[in-house]
This record gives sequence, C-alpha cells and structure tokens, in this order.
Amino acid sequence: MVATPLGNLGDITARALAVLGEVELIASEDTRRTGTLLRHFGITTPLFALHEHNERQVTEQLLGRLREGQRLALVSDAGTPLLSDPGFHLVRAAHDIGITVSPVPGPSAVTAALSAAGLPTDRFVFEGFLPSRKGARRERLQALAGEPRTLVFFEAPHRIVETLSDMAQAFGAERLATVARELTKTFETVRRAPLAELARWVAADPDQQRGELVLVVEGAPARAEALDENARHVIEVLAEALPPAQAAALAARITGLRKNLLYDHAVQSRNRPEEE
Repeated sequence: MVATPLGNLGDITARALAVLGEVELIASEDTRRTGTLLRHFGITTPLFALHEHNERQVTEQLLGRLREGQRLALVSDAGTPLLSDPGFHLVRAAHDIGITVSPVPGPSAVTAALSAAGLPTDRFVFEGFLPSRKGARRERLQALAGEPRTLVFFEAPHRIVETLSDMAQAFGAERLATVARELTKTFETVRRAPLAELARWVAADPDQQRGELVLVVEGAPARAEALDENARHVIEVLAEALPPAQAAALAARITGLRKNLLYDHAVQSRNRPEEE
C-alpha cells in the first residue's frame, strides 16, 4: 500500500520509490497518472488498472499473482490508498488468504488538511464524500450536526458551493470550517472562516470551485449537562446520609449522569442555608 504525492512530486518518500521500483507489478487507479509519476522517477515497473469499476473482477487475478510469490504495489490517484479510493476488496481478500499487507506511509489529503486547518485535531472523524443527491446530502449533514469531533470531508468541485451552503444550514452559519484546495499544488488554498462566509466566498470566486477539495469542519459545541428534578432529588437525599463523593458515585449509578456533576450539586446542597 504505497502513498504517492498529492501534487508536488517532491513529497514522495525514498521508501515509496524503492518499493515501486522493486515490485513485479503496480496496481493503479489511473495508469496514465501513475505512469507520469513513474516516468518522472525513471521507474519501469508494469502497471495494472484497478479501479472502482473493475476491482471485484480483477481481484482474483491479482491474488493469483500474489500466490505465485509476486510482489504487488497498490497506489491510488494521489495520497494514501483506500481513503475514498478503490482497493478495499483486494486488501481484504489478501488478508483472508494469509498474504502480508504492508503500508508504505506518506502523503494524505486528510492529515495534510487537518494539519493546516486551525481546528482541533485531537479527535476527528473522516466522512469521505457526502451523497451527491441534495436530499440525501442534507439528511446526512443533519445526522452529523451534533457530532463533537472535528469533521473531515472530500468534495467534488461542481458540488462545493451547494455543500458549503447545506453545511451552513445544518451546522449553523457561524460554525468554523476550513476549505483546503489543491493541497501541495501551484494554486493551493487554505482558508478558515465561518461556514456562511466560506459559502459566499467560494460562490463568488469560480477559481475556488476547481481542483481537489477537502473540507474540515469544527465539531459541535459540548452541550451543557443539567440535572432534572428527579436527579436533584436523588443526589440531595443521598447527600443527607453519605459523604458527597459516595453520594455522587451512587447517584451516578442510579441516574446515569456524570459523577462530577452530581458531586458538585451534593456539595452545593450541603452548603445551602436551611430555610427558616
């Protein structure tokens, strides 16, 4: 599994070049694009087309070569294979028959966009491409509106204006997001702004509606957790007979709420002046 440059050929690793030159065959999503890469580095390894339309049909043929002891490299158009790219069926089948699958890490549009987005990266979720149909896309975005982790999407140029507008509607106009376009290429653009502002900016500039696009969207703000009347009654009764920490631990088991939240209320109820 060999990662290849997103655009700037200088990003390829020495290990990737060595592997591509040593294997017997390179399975490629687009043999013309990969051929350009190989010619640039003087690599003459034969290419084999493996894409979303033929992967299931050619997997057994490639497994046969692997069974014979041949070494195979799998590459996508750009970046790290299998991230919204073909190859999953082949990799799964190789695992199933005991073939060793080894990653040769390198460029990835997902991590490249995250690193430059200016949004939290400690927890994120990769959503790939949203549905192309408007109704399904909006439904999916609504389902993600409460997701607290940073969201990463790929999007096609001809849908970027509609998608940003739909995101502003589903997530809120002020939710921060970053458009990362043509990463590592000549016309690379990385811009962070509220979703509504990004939607207007992209709609007004046709140049921003071209090329490879990654969208990084801030996660939903954490919802304030509150105690309902029943939970308050439980912790207050327990706090009359038990130390706050014990009362909170028991109340958490009863109510399913966070122990720290219940502990704070127990302390407050103990310190509350008694009504005359």
